[in-house]
Amino acid sequence: MIRVAIDGPSGAGKSTVAKRIAKDLSIIYVDTGAMYRCIGLYALRQGLDTKDSPQVSSCLEQIHLETSYDVQNGQRIFLNGEDVSEAIRTPDASMAASNVSAIPQVRAFLLDLQRDMAKKQSLVMDGRDIGTVVIPDAELKIFLTASPESRARRRYLEYVQKGQQPVYDDILRDVILRDHQDSTRAAAPLCQAPDAVKLDTTEINFEDTVSIIKEMILKKAAELSLSI
Repeated sequence: MIRVAIDGPSGAGKSTVAKRIAKDLSIIYVDTGAMYRCIGLYALRQGLDTKDSPQVSSCLEQIHLETSYDVQNGQRIFLNGEDVSEAIRTPDASMAASNVSAIPQVRAFLLDLQRDMAKKQSLVMDGRDIGTVVIPDAELKIFLTASPESRARRRYLEYVQKGQQPVYDDILRDVILRDHQDSTRAAAPLCQAPDAVKLDTTEINFEDTVSIIKEMILKKAAELSLSI
């Protein structure tokens, strides 16, 4: 099997790219960011301070996560039986995810689940510390990034397409703030693994990004005599 770790900052398009690659290559996709968003969403719904470690840690035993995939709906994630695939894609849920991901107990809660998935099948897994912490022995590691302005613009267009009325400057501010939080946190900060391939997509469109990464995967599989 081949395991592909895609790391990078918020809004770099990791999930969208990883989903497409997994579909094209018929391998499993694991969205670790969605897992943290679920915990952040649960904490918000309980009225907890998402930066307060004792408060968030105390609610972990009440959380059960499941994922599923089907042709019509694609990848879905369930929080205690509720499909929250859309609810976790809001600015508040995004910031809450960044906050709870800095809590060691939350990371430990999800780490075993993520590593167990990586032992069983070929997959594409994206997040902030996949290549550095979760599966440091992944056969291919990619650090996907883009300028803050480019990432904010893409996020802005996503919200507009969903019928929302976002303010670009607010989104850019949140992107910059989350970059700072994710890269300076004590627990598994965002950083590029030494053996990861950096891919800056500021000037590269979605289809070209997918093609470049798929070529990397196929090349690595051939080098290691792995089947996909």
